[in-house]
Amino acid sequence: MSVLFTCIGRRVSLLNSFRRAARQLKINASFFGTDTSELSSALQLCDKGFLVKPTTHVGYIKQLLTIVKANRVKLLVPTVDLDLKRLAQNKPKFAAMGCRVLVSAPDVVDICQDKRKTYRFLLKNGFDTPVTISVAAALSKKKLSWPCFLKPWDGYAGRGNAVVNNRKELLFFGKKVPNAICQEFITGTEHTCDVYVDFCLKVRCVVPRKRIEVRAGEVSKGQVVKHPGIMSEAARLVETLGAGPGVITLQLFLTGDDKVKFIEINPRFGGGVPLSIKAGASFPKWILQELLGRKTNIRFDGFKDNLIMLRYDGEVWLEKP
Repeated sequence: MSVLFTCIGRRVSLLNSFRRAARQLKINASFFGTDTSELSSALQLCDKGFLVKPTTHVGYIKQLLTIVKANRVKLLVPTVDLDLKRLAQNKPKFAAMGCRVLVSAPDVVDICQDKRKTYRFLLKNGFDTPVTISVAAALSKKKLSWPCFLKPWDGYAGRGNAVVNNRKELLFFGKKVPNAICQEFITGTEHTCDVYVDFCLKVRCVVPRKRIEVRAGEVSKGQVVKHPGIMSEAARLVETLGAGPGVITLQLFLTGDDKVKFIEINPRFGGGVPLSIKAGASFPKWILQELLGRKTNIRFDGFKDNLIMLRYDGEVWLEKP
Protein backbone atom coordinates (compact mmCIF):
# COMPACT_ATOMS: atom_id res chain seq x y z
CA MET A 1 0.00 0.00 0.00
CA SER A 2 1.21 3.51 -0.85
CA VAL A 3 0.04 6.66 0.95
CA LEU A 4 0.72 10.19 -0.32
CA PHE A 5 0.67 13.33 1.86
CA THR A 6 0.37 16.64 0.01
CA CYS A 7 2.03 19.86 1.24
CA ILE A 8 3.66 17.74 3.93
CA GLY A 9 5.88 20.51 5.29
CA ARG A 10 6.57 19.89 9.00
CA ARG A 11 4.04 17.10 9.58
CA VAL A 12 6.62 14.64 10.90
CA SER A 13 4.45 13.46 13.79
CA LEU A 14 1.47 12.73 11.51
CA LEU A 15 3.72 10.81 9.10
CA ASN A 16 5.13 8.74 11.96
CA SER A 17 1.65 8.05 13.31
CA PHE A 18 0.66 6.47 9.98
CA ARG A 19 3.89 4.47 9.96
CA ARG A 20 3.17 3.10 13.46
CA ALA A 21 -0.40 2.25 12.46
CA ALA A 22 0.83 0.31 9.42
CA ARG A 23 3.23 -1.68 11.59
CA GLN A 24 0.47 -2.45 14.11
CA LEU A 25 -1.77 -3.69 11.30
CA LYS A 26 1.15 -5.60 9.71
CA ILE A 27 0.76 -3.72 6.45
CA ASN A 28 3.67 -3.36 4.06
CA ALA A 29 3.19 0.33 3.33
CA SER A 30 5.18 3.12 1.67
CA PHE A 31 4.68 6.76 2.63
CA PHE A 32 5.29 9.54 0.13
CA GLY A 33 5.05 13.32 0.39
CA THR A 34 4.91 16.39 -1.81
CA ASP A 35 6.15 19.92 -1.26
CA THR A 36 7.38 22.88 -3.30
CA SER A 37 10.82 22.80 -1.65
CA GLU A 38 13.19 20.03 -0.68
CA LEU A 39 13.82 21.99 2.54
CA SER A 40 10.81 20.34 4.16
CA SER A 41 11.59 18.27 7.24
CA ALA A 42 8.75 15.78 6.74
CA LEU A 43 9.50 15.43 3.02
CA GLN A 44 13.01 14.26 3.88
CA LEU A 45 11.62 11.56 6.17
CA CYS A 46 9.22 10.07 3.60
CA ASP A 47 10.08 6.87 1.73
CA LYS A 48 10.06 9.09 -1.33
CA GLY A 49 9.54 12.83 -1.68
CA PHE A 50 8.25 14.69 -4.74
CA LEU A 51 8.78 18.36 -5.59
CA VAL A 52 5.65 19.85 -7.15
CA LYS A 53 4.36 23.19 -8.41
CA PRO A 54 2.47 25.48 -5.99
CA THR A 55 -1.14 24.45 -5.33
CA THR A 56 -2.35 27.43 -7.40
CA HIS A 57 -0.44 26.30 -10.50
CA VAL A 58 -2.57 25.08 -13.40
CA GLY A 59 -0.56 21.84 -13.59
CA TYR A 60 -0.69 20.97 -9.88
CA ILE A 61 -3.45 18.34 -10.05
CA LYS A 62 -1.92 16.77 -13.16
CA GLN A 63 1.38 16.39 -11.28
CA LEU A 64 -0.37 14.67 -8.37
CA LEU A 65 -2.24 12.32 -10.72
CA THR A 66 1.06 11.37 -12.37
CA ILE A 67 2.60 10.59 -8.96
CA VAL A 68 -0.46 8.57 -7.92
CA LYS A 69 -0.46 6.52 -11.11
CA ALA A 70 3.30 5.86 -11.17
CA ASN A 71 3.40 4.80 -7.52
CA ARG A 72 0.02 3.07 -7.26
CA VAL A 73 -1.05 5.37 -4.43
CA LYS A 74 -4.19 4.11 -2.66
CA LEU A 75 -4.68 6.99 -0.21
CA LEU A 76 -4.05 10.73 -0.59
CA VAL A 77 -3.97 12.79 2.61
CA PRO A 78 -4.04 16.62 2.45
CA THR A 79 -2.41 18.33 5.43
CA VAL A 80 -3.17 22.05 4.92
CA ASP A 81 -5.95 24.24 3.50
CA LEU A 82 -4.12 25.23 0.32
CA ASP A 83 -5.19 22.39 -2.01
CA LEU A 84 -8.43 21.20 -0.37
CA LYS A 85 -10.74 22.86 -2.89
CA ARG A 86 -8.85 21.58 -5.92
CA LEU A 87 -8.58 18.07 -4.50
CA ALA A 88 -12.31 18.04 -3.75
CA GLN A 89 -13.15 19.16 -7.28
CA ASN A 90 -10.89 16.50 -8.82
CA LYS A 91 -11.72 13.64 -6.47
CA PRO A 92 -13.30 11.52 -9.26
CA LYS A 93 -10.04 11.62 -11.27
CA PHE A 94 -8.14 10.12 -8.34
CA ALA A 95 -10.89 7.57 -7.71
CA ALA A 96 -10.60 6.43 -11.33
CA MET A 97 -6.98 5.48 -10.53
CA GLY A 98 -8.00 3.56 -7.41
CA CYS A 99 -6.92 6.33 -5.03
CA ARG A 100 -9.13 7.56 -2.19
CA VAL A 101 -8.70 11.22 -1.24
CA LEU A 102 -9.42 12.19 2.36
CA VAL A 103 -11.32 15.34 1.46
CA SER A 104 -14.91 16.53 1.85
CA ALA A 105 -17.26 17.42 -1.02
CA PRO A 106 -16.54 20.74 -2.83
CA ASP A 107 -19.59 22.51 -1.33
CA VAL A 108 -18.52 21.48 2.19
CA VAL A 109 -14.97 22.73 1.62
CA ASP A 110 -16.42 25.99 0.30
CA ILE A 111 -18.51 26.51 3.46
CA CYS A 112 -15.48 25.83 5.64
CA GLN A 113 -13.04 28.06 3.76
CA ASP A 114 -15.34 31.08 3.42
CA LYS A 115 -15.92 32.27 6.99
CA ARG A 116 -18.96 34.30 5.88
CA LYS A 117 -20.57 31.06 4.67
CA THR A 118 -19.42 29.27 7.84
CA TYR A 119 -21.27 31.89 9.91
CA ARG A 120 -24.46 31.56 7.85
CA PHE A 121 -24.32 27.75 8.06
CA LEU A 122 -23.90 27.82 11.85
CA LEU A 123 -26.74 30.30 12.32
CA LYS A 124 -29.10 28.46 9.98
CA ASN A 125 -28.57 25.16 11.79
CA GLY A 126 -28.87 26.45 15.33
CA PHE A 127 -25.22 26.42 16.43
CA ASP A 128 -23.95 29.14 18.75
CA THR A 129 -21.30 31.36 17.14
CA PRO A 130 -19.95 34.92 17.47
CA VAL A 131 -21.83 37.60 15.53
CA THR A 132 -19.96 38.15 12.26
CA ILE A 133 -20.41 41.16 9.96
CA SER A 134 -18.47 43.07 7.32
CA VAL A 135 -16.11 45.86 8.37
CA ALA A 136 -18.31 48.38 6.53
CA ALA A 137 -21.39 47.19 8.48
CA ALA A 138 -19.44 47.43 11.74
CA LEU A 139 -18.29 50.99 10.97
CA SER A 140 -21.85 52.03 10.13
CA LYS A 141 -23.12 50.97 13.56
CA LYS A 142 -23.57 53.77 16.10
CA LYS A 143 -22.87 51.42 18.99
CA LEU A 144 -20.45 48.53 18.88
CA SER A 145 -19.16 46.36 21.72
CA TRP A 146 -15.38 46.57 22.08
CA PRO A 147 -13.03 44.87 21.54
CA CYS A 148 -13.81 43.25 18.19
CA PHE A 149 -11.93 40.53 16.34
CA LEU A 150 -10.82 40.98 12.73
CA LYS A 151 -9.72 38.22 10.39
CA PRO A 152 -9.74 37.45 6.64
CA TRP A 153 -12.84 35.56 5.54
CA ASP A 154 -10.56 33.31 3.48
CA GLY A 155 -7.66 33.15 5.95
CA TYR A 156 -5.95 30.21 7.64
CA ALA A 157 -3.41 29.48 10.42
CA GLY A 158 -4.26 32.71 12.26
CA ARG A 159 -2.74 34.88 9.52
CA GLY A 160 -4.02 38.45 9.46
CA ASN A 161 -5.98 38.16 12.70
CA ALA A 162 -6.21 41.30 14.85
CA VAL A 163 -8.01 42.53 17.96
CA VAL A 164 -9.32 46.11 17.66
CA ASN A 165 -10.32 48.22 20.66
CA ASN A 166 -11.99 51.26 19.10
CA ARG A 167 -13.37 52.70 15.86
CA LYS A 168 -10.00 54.20 14.85
CA GLU A 169 -8.29 50.80 15.09
CA LEU A 170 -11.18 49.16 13.24
CA LEU A 171 -10.79 51.63 10.38
CA PHE A 172 -7.01 51.10 10.26
CA PHE A 173 -6.94 47.29 10.48
CA GLY A 174 -10.04 47.00 8.29
CA LYS A 175 -7.90 48.36 5.45
CA LYS A 176 -4.76 46.47 6.44
CA VAL A 177 -6.27 42.98 6.89
CA PRO A 178 -7.14 41.54 3.43
CA ASN A 179 -10.79 40.46 2.96
CA ALA A 180 -11.50 41.36 6.57
CA ILE A 181 -14.62 40.45 8.52
CA CYS A 182 -15.51 41.71 11.99
CA GLN A 183 -16.47 39.28 14.76
CA GLU A 184 -17.86 39.64 18.24
CA PHE A 185 -15.01 39.13 20.73
CA ILE A 186 -15.63 36.00 22.81
CA THR A 187 -14.15 35.44 26.24
CA GLY A 188 -13.73 31.87 27.39
CA THR A 189 -11.45 28.87 26.92
CA GLU A 190 -10.52 28.06 23.34
CA HIS A 191 -10.77 24.41 22.31
CA THR A 192 -10.08 22.40 19.17
CA CYS A 193 -12.05 19.25 18.35
CA ASP A 194 -10.72 16.39 16.25
CA VAL A 195 -13.78 14.69 14.77
CA TYR A 196 -13.31 11.32 13.06
CA VAL A 197 -15.72 10.62 10.20
CA ASP A 198 -15.70 7.14 8.67
CA PHE A 199 -15.92 6.31 4.97
CA CYS A 200 -19.74 6.19 5.24
CA LEU A 201 -19.66 9.80 6.54
CA LYS A 202 -20.70 8.80 10.05
CA VAL A 203 -19.11 10.54 13.04
CA ARG A 204 -17.39 7.88 15.15
CA CYS A 205 -15.22 9.77 17.66
CA VAL A 206 -14.77 13.35 18.94
CA VAL A 207 -11.72 14.48 20.92
CA PRO A 208 -11.83 18.01 22.43
CA ARG A 209 -8.46 19.62 23.13
CA LYS A 210 -8.02 22.74 25.27
CA ARG A 211 -5.58 25.19 23.67
CA ILE A 212 -3.17 26.18 26.44
CA GLU A 213 -0.64 27.93 24.20
CA VAL A 214 -0.58 28.69 20.47
CA ARG A 215 2.37 29.50 18.21
CA ALA A 216 1.91 30.76 14.64
CA GLY A 217 -1.75 29.68 14.64
CA GLU A 218 -0.94 26.11 15.73
CA VAL A 219 -1.26 24.68 19.24
CA SER A 220 2.05 24.23 21.06
CA LYS A 221 0.58 23.21 24.42
CA GLY A 222 -2.76 21.44 24.73
CA GLN A 223 -4.82 19.17 26.95
CA VAL A 224 -7.49 16.58 26.19
CA VAL A 225 -10.77 17.55 27.86
CA LYS A 226 -13.54 14.93 27.71
CA HIS A 227 -16.45 17.41 27.78
CA PRO A 228 -19.79 15.74 26.85
CA GLY A 229 -21.40 19.01 25.73
CA ILE A 230 -18.59 19.88 23.35
CA MET A 231 -18.47 16.32 22.02
CA SER A 232 -22.18 16.07 21.26
CA GLU A 233 -22.39 19.52 19.63
CA ALA A 234 -19.26 18.87 17.56
CA ALA A 235 -20.68 15.55 16.32
CA ARG A 236 -23.99 17.21 15.45
CA LEU A 237 -22.22 19.99 13.55
CA VAL A 238 -20.07 17.67 11.42
CA GLU A 239 -23.00 15.35 10.64
CA THR A 240 -25.22 18.32 9.71
CA LEU A 241 -22.49 19.67 7.45
CA GLY A 242 -21.89 16.29 5.80
CA ALA A 243 -18.12 16.64 6.07
CA GLY A 244 -15.64 13.81 5.72
CA PRO A 245 -14.26 11.26 5.41
CA GLY A 246 -11.23 11.60 7.67
CA VAL A 247 -10.56 14.01 10.50
CA ILE A 248 -12.45 17.32 10.65
CA THR A 249 -11.01 20.00 12.93
CA LEU A 250 -13.34 22.40 14.73
CA GLN A 251 -12.38 25.49 16.71
CA LEU A 252 -14.63 26.80 19.47
CA PHE A 253 -14.84 28.69 22.75
CA LEU A 254 -16.32 27.31 25.94
CA THR A 255 -17.69 30.33 27.77
CA GLY A 256 -17.90 30.87 31.51
CA ASP A 257 -21.55 29.80 31.50
CA ASP A 258 -20.63 26.54 29.69
CA LYS A 259 -21.89 27.57 26.24
CA VAL A 260 -20.17 26.13 23.16
CA LYS A 261 -19.50 28.81 20.52
CA PHE A 262 -18.01 27.54 17.25
CA ILE A 263 -15.67 29.85 15.34
CA GLU A 264 -14.07 27.78 12.55
CA ILE A 265 -14.31 24.49 10.66
CA ASN A 266 -11.24 22.98 8.97
CA PRO A 267 -11.98 19.86 6.87
CA ARG A 268 -8.53 18.27 7.37
CA PHE A 269 -6.08 17.07 10.02
CA GLY A 270 -5.27 19.84 12.51
CA GLY A 271 -1.74 20.62 13.63
CA GLY A 272 -2.46 19.43 17.17
CA VAL A 273 -3.88 16.05 16.15
CA PRO A 274 -0.88 14.12 17.58
CA LEU A 275 -2.35 14.79 21.03
CA SER A 276 -5.64 13.08 20.15
CA ILE A 277 -3.81 10.15 18.54
CA LYS A 278 -1.57 9.70 21.59
CA ALA A 279 -4.66 9.80 23.83
CA GLY A 280 -6.04 6.74 22.05
CA ALA A 281 -8.02 8.10 19.11
CA SER A 282 -6.18 6.00 16.52
CA PHE A 283 -7.17 7.97 13.43
CA PRO A 284 -4.40 6.65 11.10
CA LYS A 285 -5.12 3.06 12.15
CA TRP A 286 -8.85 3.45 11.57
CA ILE A 287 -8.27 5.06 8.17
CA LEU A 288 -5.96 2.26 7.02
CA GLN A 289 -8.37 -0.39 8.33
CA GLU A 290 -11.26 1.13 6.43
CA LEU A 291 -9.14 1.47 3.29
CA LEU A 292 -8.47 -2.29 3.46
CA GLY A 293 -12.10 -3.13 4.16
CA ARG A 294 -11.32 -4.32 7.67
CA LYS A 295 -13.63 -3.90 10.64
CA THR A 296 -12.89 -0.98 12.98
CA ASN A 297 -13.46 -1.02 16.72
CA ILE A 298 -14.16 2.64 17.56
CA ARG A 299 -15.64 3.99 20.78
CA PHE A 300 -17.04 7.52 20.58
CA ASP A 301 -15.29 8.49 23.83
CA GLY A 302 -12.60 5.80 23.86
CA PHE A 303 -9.64 8.03 24.58
CA LYS A 304 -7.64 9.12 27.62
CA ASP A 305 -8.86 12.25 29.42
CA ASN A 306 -6.59 15.12 30.63
CA LEU A 307 -3.49 14.07 28.64
CA ILE A 308 -1.25 17.12 28.05
CA MET A 309 0.98 17.74 25.02
CA LEU A 310 4.01 20.06 25.25
CA ARG A 311 5.50 20.44 21.78
CA TYR A 312 9.10 21.27 20.93
CA ASP A 313 11.23 21.66 17.82
CA GLY A 314 13.26 18.78 16.46
CA GLU A 315 15.90 18.67 13.73
CA VAL A 316 16.40 16.95 10.39
CA TRP A 317 19.96 17.02 9.02
CA LEU A 318 20.87 17.29 5.34
CA GLU A 319 24.40 17.10 3.97
CA LYS A 320 24.87 19.05 0.77
CA PRO A 321 27.83 18.44 -1.57
